[in-house]
Amino acid sequence: MSDAKTTEDQMESRLAHLNEALESGRMRRLKPMLHSLSPAEIGLLLESIPRTKRELVWRLVPEDDHGETLLHVNDEVRAELIDALDDDVLLAATEGMPIDDLADLIEDLPEQVTREVLHTMDLDNRERLEAVLSYPPDSAGGLMNNDTITVRPDVSLDVVRRYLQQRGTLPDDTESLFVISRYGRYLGMLTLAKLLTLDPERDVSEVMNTDIEALPVDMSAAQVAKRFQDLDLISAPVVDENEKLVGRITIDDVVDVIRDEAEHSIMSMAGLDEEEDVFAPIARSARRRATWLGANLLTAFLAAQVVGLFEATLSQVVALAVLMPIVASMGGIGGSQTLTLMIRGLSLGQIGFGNAKTLLIKELAVAIINGILWGAVVGVIAQVWFGNPTLGVIIAVALVINQIGAAIAGVAIPLAMKKMGIDPALAGSVVLTTITDVIGFGAFLGLGTLFLLR
Repeated sequence: MSDAKTTEDQMESRLAHLNEALESGRMRRLKPMLHSLSPAEIGLLLESIPRTKRELVWRLVPEDDHGETLLHVNDEVRAELIDALDDDVLLAATEGMPIDDLADLIEDLPEQVTREVLHTMDLDNRERLEAVLSYPPDSAGGLMNNDTITVRPDVSLDVVRRYLQQRGTLPDDTESLFVISRYGRYLGMLTLAKLLTLDPERDVSEVMNTDIEALPVDMSAAQVAKRFQDLDLISAPVVDENEKLVGRITIDDVVDVIRDEAEHSIMSMAGLDEEEDVFAPIARSARRRATWLGANLLTAFLAAQVVGLFEATLSQVVALAVLMPIVASMGGIGGSQTLTLMIRGLSLGQIGFGNAKTLLIKELAVAIINGILWGAVVGVIAQVWFGNPTLGVIIAVALVINQIGAAIAGVAIPLAMKKMGIDPALAGSVVLTTITDVIGFGAFLGLGTLFLLR
């Protein structure tokens, strides 16, 4: 907790220093600070300042960090910076970038710059880049770096050592070598630790690790992240449909995937895009949010229509109008808890159609217990408040009914949306709120009509 607090304090201090320099016009004071930061930290700073000031700060970013900094800002900020930069600056930013990082950036560059980048690359690197670009960006193939070191199983560790010495360098984040057959099929991994510590006369086949399965090139990025998480991997091989080694994925790429997934889940719950610029133009932000507000308005009218059916009841029993928001609110909270649990379970692969029935039974039991508990509390309060025992029983029963409906909706909505190819994190809360409002209002006002207007 203290480390997180320290990081937050540092970020706040940097922002204050940045804003002070921007307001005073003393831009040179920023240069030492920017040179001391990593590209990821610079990217966060750029996202945290208004659009009109970003270009000024960008001019002070070290040139060696340009390419990686562009990768660490969201899509909208990246597009804005790319539009503002000269082609020569963008071309220089791509120099020396790893193939997997270059693949993430090159599709956002202007066509002329992309042609120049490909033209300046040697044939081997161009083919490697084209191979990565041929796969979807959210797949193992799109994440991988095909700069790998491979060895054969029938050679000694001493031969491998001499080969590496002759090679002189290793790709970044290399902690294992990949063992392949003469036909390029993946067989296993040889860690550098074993290579350096075991008897050099032993063959690779004797000491290689065959327990780590290769990742299919079409595996989704989310599944890749889960595999790394479950097995505590630092790197993993990627193979094509013929089991031939085509590249590797390292933990730094997976951390980016996990962060993106977390941001997507948080922003989608409010109908927002995780790549949206915090300081986006007012008109663009208003337009995007208007769509979401419009969808909510339509569902609100549906709930209002249900209330309108009981207009006569409400005009005679004012207490119902006072208490009915409680029923809808309690159902909404209960349903949101189940919905959040489901979305998390679906994203982690813990929940599917096979075990949904068991989870539904569990959530129904929880809903009934909480419904009875809080129904009794609210019922007693309503009875004391309005002096009407019947009203207390009605609201208690309505709360139980709405909790049950919310549990069913919280489980069913994400599964149904997943089946239809819709992201439940994006639209689930709107549908859930509508259902709990309709059930809550219908149950409460319907029972009120039956038992209070006789």
